[in-house]
Amino acid sequence: MHQNNTLIIYESKKGKSPFTKWLETLEIKTQVRIRNRLVRMELGHLGDVKSIGDGIFELRIFFGPGYRLYFGTKKSQIIILLCGGDKSSQNRDILNARKYWCSYQEVNP
Repeated sequence: MHQNNTLIIYESKKGKSPFTKWLETLEIKTQVRIRNRLVRMELGHLGDVKSIGDGIFELRIFFGPGYRLYFGTKKSQIIILLCGGDKSSQNRDILNARKYWCSYQEVNP
């Protein structure tokens, strides 16, 4: 049995959301697929997830150019969406996810 999760979209101290900004650059059809994936995450079905270290996880979505969502967790069922990207931007996205996660933890110890 899966436990429901609460998804929170990370915002910087200036109120910017890298995840939302990235998502809005995608075609509507792709946005819908990713939002559907987020619903499954909320329902406790994380799917293909691996730790990338420092408390950050990468969720792979197998369509298009290989989309990735980066997130951290707080408590047992709160997921903080940090940023997204695809296989081509993976290294840069991981660096950004680490930076956003550190920033989030400074404000939310």
